Amino acid sequence: MSRPSISVVVIGRNEGQRLARCLESVLRIPGFHANGTELIYVDSASRDGSPELAARYNARVIVLDAQRTTAAMGRNAGWRAARGEYILFLDGDTILDPGFIRAALDPMLADPSIAVVWGHRREIHPEASIYNRILDLDWIYAPGIIDGCGGDVLMRRSVLEEAGGYDCELIAGEEPELCRRIRARGYRILHIDNAMTGHDLQITRFRQYWKHAARAGYAYAQVSARFRATDDRFWTAESRRNLIRGFFWMGSFALALGIGALRLSLLPLGVWFALLTMLSLRSAWKSRWKSSNAGTLLLYGIHSHLQQIPICVGQITYALDQRRGNKRELIEYKEPDRAQAK
Repeated sequence: MSRPSISVVVIGRNEGQRLARCLESVLRIPGFHANGTELIYVDSASRDGSPELAARYNARVIVLDAQRTTAAMGRNAGWRAARGEYILFLDGDTILDPGFIRAALDPMLADPSIAVVWGHRREIHPEASIYNRILDLDWIYAPGIIDGCGGDVLMRRSVLEEAGGYDCELIAGEEPELCRRIRARGYRILHIDNAMTGHDLQITRFRQYWKHAARAGYAYAQVSARFRATDDRFWTAESRRNLIRGFFWMGSFALALGIGALRLSLLPLGVWFALLTMLSLRSAWKSRWKSSNAGTLLLYGIHSHLQQIPICVGQITYALDQRRGNKRELIEYKEPDRAQAK
C-alpha cells in the first residue's frame, strides 16, 4: 500500500530560532522528499523575519494579514491551502519526533473511525525553570481513546472539512472545541504511547506562568459559553468548578490573613498552608504515574491547586469582556526569541 499524502502545517509568531529548529525536524521525517510531503508555514504578524526564515527551508509561506490573529486562524489557513489527505499540525516552538507520523498513521489506516491521533509532547528543557518542570507534567496523558487533543496532532483532512475546521473566534481552547464537534460526528480521537514532539515552553518568570494559566481560564469560559444553551454543555461543569476553586483559595487566604492580623497571630495562615500542603500531597499522590521524582510531584500538586487563582481570573476577564463588548487579543505568555533568525 502506498503511503497517503501528508501536509505538515506549522504555525508561529516571533519564534525565531525555535521555528528554524521545528522546520529542520520536519525535514528529517523519513522519506520526506521521496514521499512528496508538503510543508506549509503560517505566520501571525511576526516581527522577527519568521516568514523569510521559513521560505529558506522551502516551506510554502502564508502570512495572515488580519489585525487580530489566532492559532485557529493559522491552522485553518494552513489546512485549507494544503493538498494532503492527512494534516499534521505543529506549533513553531516544537521539535517533531521522526517516528511519530508512521506511528500515528498505522491506527488511522486500520480504523476509519479514528480521525485524530496525537502522542506524547514533553518539554525540551524542564530543568530551565520551576515552571517548565511543573508544566511538563501537564502534557502527560494516558494512551487510549480520549476526548480531546493539543495543538500538535495528525488529522484526516476529510474530517476537518466535515467539521468545518477550527473556530477562529477562540483565542485558546480551539483544539478540544473542534474535537467535541468531531466526536459528535461519530469519529474517535486516539492518544498513542509514542513520542510526538518536544516543546520549548520557556516560562522562566511568575508573570509568564500567571498569563499561561489565565489564558486557560479565558478559554474555559469562552468555549463553555458556546454550548451553555445546548444539550451538550461542553466545559460548563469544568468552568464552574474552576471558579469555585479559584474563589475558595483567594477567599480563604484573605480570611486567614485578616483573622491573623486582627489577632496578631500566624496561626490562621499556618492552618491555610497546612490545608494547601495536605491537598497538594493528595494531588501529588494521584499524579504519581506521571513522574518518579517526589519533589516534582509535590510542586505539581501545589500547582494543581494554586493555578486555579489565575484560571479564575481568566474566566472573570472573559465575563467582563462580554459585558463591555471587548474582543480580546491573544494572551501571549512567551517572549520573542532573542536569537536572530539566520
